[in-house]
Amino acid sequence: MNQTLPSYTSGVSDKPLLGMTIGDMLDRTAARFPDNDALIALHQDIRWTYRELQAEVNRCARALIAIGVNRGDRVGIWAPNRYEWTVTQFATAKIGAILVNINPAYGVHELEYALNLAGVRYLVTADSFKASDYRSMLYELAPELSNCEPGQLKSRRLPQLEGVINLDTQTHTGMWSWAEFLQGAQEVTQEQVDEVQATLQFDDPINIQFTSGTTGAPKGATLSHHNILNNGYSVAESMNFTEHDRLVIPVPLYHCFGMVMANLGCITHGSAMIYPAEGFEPRSVLEAVHKERATALYGVPTMFIAELSHPDFEEFDLSSLRTGIMAGSICPSEVMKQVNSQMHMKEVQIAYGMTETSPVSTQTRSDDPFDKQVSTVGRTQAHLESKVVNPANGHILPRGQIGELCTRGYSVMLKYWNNEDKTREAIDEAGWMHTGDLAEMDEDGYIQIVGRIKDMVIRGGENIYPKEIEEFLYTHPAVSEIQVTGIPDAKYGEELVAWVKLKTDAENISAEELQAFCKGKIAHFKIPRHFKFVDEFPMTVTGKIQKFKMREISSEELKEEG
Repeated sequence: MNQTLPSYTSGVSDKPLLGMTIGDMLDRTAARFPDNDALIALHQDIRWTYRELQAEVNRCARALIAIGVNRGDRVGIWAPNRYEWTVTQFATAKIGAILVNINPAYGVHELEYALNLAGVRYLVTADSFKASDYRSMLYELAPELSNCEPGQLKSRRLPQLEGVINLDTQTHTGMWSWAEFLQGAQEVTQEQVDEVQATLQFDDPINIQFTSGTTGAPKGATLSHHNILNNGYSVAESMNFTEHDRLVIPVPLYHCFGMVMANLGCITHGSAMIYPAEGFEPRSVLEAVHKERATALYGVPTMFIAELSHPDFEEFDLSSLRTGIMAGSICPSEVMKQVNSQMHMKEVQIAYGMTETSPVSTQTRSDDPFDKQVSTVGRTQAHLESKVVNPANGHILPRGQIGELCTRGYSVMLKYWNNEDKTREAIDEAGWMHTGDLAEMDEDGYIQIVGRIKDMVIRGGENIYPKEIEEFLYTHPAVSEIQVTGIPDAKYGEELVAWVKLKTDAENISAEELQAFCKGKIAHFKIPRHFKFVDEFPMTVTGKIQKFKMREISSEELKEEG
């Protein structure tokens, strides 16, 4: 390997960035492909062309102006995948209001935190989703809703929230229904919307997305039209999207995977957005692909695994599929092979990124070698830069060395909302976003994610990357899932603990047996000293493992054992 080559790459493209707002992009696509399918929500019996979607978005934009929403105001949305989510997304963008995405799994405490941090003035909410009763939570947080007219809320705990729009068909005290809210559109002309839209700049903030808080309280990543419109466009360009593509979207809209990579990727190309259900259900995804002759499908690896293992899998014709994105974690090679062959997704791609980078910064391509598709997160996306640096001094490392991955370019967020200190920690003076991920760049520019900086364990002076140990222990036939982390140790500074979930049909095995399995195969200092057998792992609401909680739990348990 050429040790003199630095771990730096820039993504090249013969296509320029889009210098326009999201509202202008929607209008342009509706003019180009008015009769193309735009939005299909199968569970709501909605099927709209681009002309019809544009009309609904404009109606919602007029209604927002009617209730008093101004450019820069924050409008929250707390709902699963529904057509109203997407209408609100584009309507707020048309009038320059900042859409605040609220996780459908949030409880009362998290909702209060998010609404107050972002200063949400109006909230669009579902009535309920799965086990969550949103309406009850809102009445608990703001009991004043029970005694006020819609739009007249004055709440002690939510001082900036003025109005709630409930997506239930029934009307509830203190809230507008969606239909009542839309009636206000009659008071505002389309010319008023167009006038506001014409004043917007593509660098304006348009979206606040909360980081999932694997290491503490969520932060509000603040994103512009330019950030997310171009990222959606670039992801879809990489998959060779055209106006003939039809994308099934089972990933949540509140997350950048859904609202950026899916929705914005589609509207930049005139493609169809297809929602199979409010939340992920493997059968509804397979039905949607079959019924709608979908050409593309998004998901995290566990979604694809659930689809492939569905008992009725063989009933569905998936031969229309061509491409899609798998993101969220590295795809096991056996799963990739099945997705390629059984789901016909020969051109499926892996994408990597973070909320703060809009999100995607690296991506595989369909013509990449198979081993690169399953072991790396691809190469730097068009118009972006990547580098791997020594976390101690910020110097760029030679290729093949592990360090912190940094991203620079159009996709880097504007800031964390109302948090200058955390913004400065994340984005340096030269404009690089420090991802906190440990990565290695090979001589061809492919990037492998090794783990999180905060997950790196220093045991007796040795740097240990838990992901490497996890990958090895996955080869044990009884292991279904494994997570390795470090805990404080008086002698070595840190010691390793492995949380193990066994396969359902596996016989119970002991910590000693797993240690014996490691001996002679990995370095002695990488063999976990402690093992904890579990049925599940502490996770964030987005399904990310919370290793800091694992550390806390294991440390406490070992203290008690003395």
